[in-house]
Amino acid sequence: MRVDIGGGTRLFFDVAGSGLLPTDEEMVDKPTLLMLHGGPGFDHSSFRPYFDRFADTHQVVYLDHRGQGRSDERDLETGWDLDTWADDVVRFCDALEITKPIVLGNSFGGFVAMRYAARHPEHASKVILSSTQARRFPEVTADRFEELGGAAARACYERIYVHREFSAEAWAEYSQVCLPLYNTRPSPFGPRRAWMNYRVLDAFTRSFLGMDLRPDVSEMRCKTLVLAGQDDPMTPPVAAYEILGLLPDGLGRLEVLDDCGHGTFRDQPELTERLLRKFLAE
Repeated sequence: MRVDIGGGTRLFFDVAGSGLLPTDEEMVDKPTLLMLHGGPGFDHSSFRPYFDRFADTHQVVYLDHRGQGRSDERDLETGWDLDTWADDVVRFCDALEITKPIVLGNSFGGFVAMRYAARHPEHASKVILSSTQARRFPEVTADRFEELGGAAARACYERIYVHREFSAEAWAEYSQVCLPLYNTRPSPFGPRRAWMNYRVLDAFTRSFLGMDLRPDVSEMRCKTLVLAGQDDPMTPPVAAYEILGLLPDGLGRLEVLDDCGHGTFRDQPELTERLLRKFLAE
């Protein structure tokens, strides 16, 4: 399904679970769990079917960001930037009359979630930041890739993220060499599942190299769960600890999972579910 959020831009979304829970006495509103996918340039498919399980207690809404997945691609000039993607969360919720969502952002989706929570501090009821970072830790990441895949993996990472080579060949090499090192177990999410837009990936990476969301995290005002994998090379645990330290007192909770890489639900699905259900139920 697509919904017009204004300005002629339509965003694709899919839903797992009803918004109303029928009981003998009444129809009870279920809270919305809004999912912001990683990338950039990917789509929501890596969340499925895992997060469908939360449809017993929440209406789970999967959103493809502007310019990504099955949403309208448009052009760079129409807003392939964090401010626009963050404000799109509010525009999308307004269009569907979603109030006080719990917003889960994974990886790049976490960047969007941090900017959104800072720009619209009263909009979400809770935020979940999964395998993400407020800024890059290039030396830590390069060292970790080298530990996992040798000098070739380090060179592959640095080719893009240090030496700033954004060629199609560099991205293809990264997909073959570095992406398989993101997780400790084989990922079930193959490339044929995702609708990719490499133009968005290429355009955003140039600004990502200097990204600094630390001021945004300091402006967040809702309860926040930070999830990280101990073995994640791209968004290492040091980034999660930094986010926790930047959140205002009492708002943050950090869970770093052992034997786990990027996207804790991929490598530790049962433990991740227990942690999420506890946070969602509070």
